[in-house]
Amino acid sequence: MSSTDAFVRILVTGGEGFVGRHLVRALSAGLPPRHEIIVGTHGAPQAEVEVRRVPLDVTNADQVRSVLVETRPTHLFHLAAIAAIGAATGNVRRTWAVNFGGTLNLALAVAEALPDCRLLYCSSAQVYGFGPKPGEPIGESAPFAPIDAYGASKAAADLMIEQMSKQGMRTIRLRPFNHTGPGQNDQFAAPAFAAQIARIERGEQEPVIHVGALASRRDFLDVRDVVDGYVRAVLRFDHLPPGGVLNFASGRAIAIGDILNMLLAMSGRKIEIRQDPSRVRSSDVSFVVGDASLARRLLDWTPRTPIETTLAALLADYRNR
Repeated sequence: MSSTDAFVRILVTGGEGFVGRHLVRALSAGLPPRHEIIVGTHGAPQAEVEVRRVPLDVTNADQVRSVLVETRPTHLFHLAAIAAIGAATGNVRRTWAVNFGGTLNLALAVAEALPDCRLLYCSSAQVYGFGPKPGEPIGESAPFAPIDAYGASKAAADLMIEQMSKQGMRTIRLRPFNHTGPGQNDQFAAPAFAAQIARIERGEQEPVIHVGALASRRDFLDVRDVVDGYVRAVLRFDHLPPGGVLNFASGRAIAIGDILNMLLAMSGRKIEIRQDPSRVRSSDVSFVVGDASLARRLLDWTPRTPIETTLAALLADYRNR
């Protein structure tokens, strides 16, 4: 894709969510002049970026097909999902209906009504689970071994997209590792810490921070680096291997406890750390690190944001809420 290419119309499902809002901003800034961005909304719309919005519930097959036929996107970013592990395991039926069923509805509508549309499926590194060899970087060829409803539902949808790509659907699958940043809700570890610190600083919570397991090590990215990779993927879609997969990862693991310590250091308040058994997941993976060498080679992508910068932006976001 270049500035001389034909008009580009991108439909983003889940465009009002945490990653979706960052992606819409990045697309608005990074696409050639002749483009349109359409956000599929499910709930109260956000007004951060001026784009066209259409009601879209991915679990409603008739509505999905109607929206695709009406809007006729050249590219479709599918982000809509139940992503928080607690929410996903708390309502497994709903998780599968959205994460797998919603993807099935979109894929079938594309195949039947818009065969030239390019589908970018935002999968997840959670499909890998522990990885084939704990402690080693996980590449795109690693087998699926999900350990919870979120990972399993995303893996099933990922496999479905792979199968449909072999039947001619124009797709790529994007598998980001853990990512955080401003706008993420406190159902995830880093924003849960930031939210509690901000409440303590405002005097809304006693100076005690409640935590789950802190020894687990994760590959963390800034959400803005992730969506930079997504924009690069859409710009280079026609030059990528058909039906291919791309990991997005930093290549290094950081302990959850180190994330907490960095956030506490940014506060300067004396805060007690207290473990909350309800925040400890029995299915937790102790060490995860990703291999994103393929994205570096095909997209010239690399994460550029230091984790300290990411956490500072996250804490500032919760202080300003």
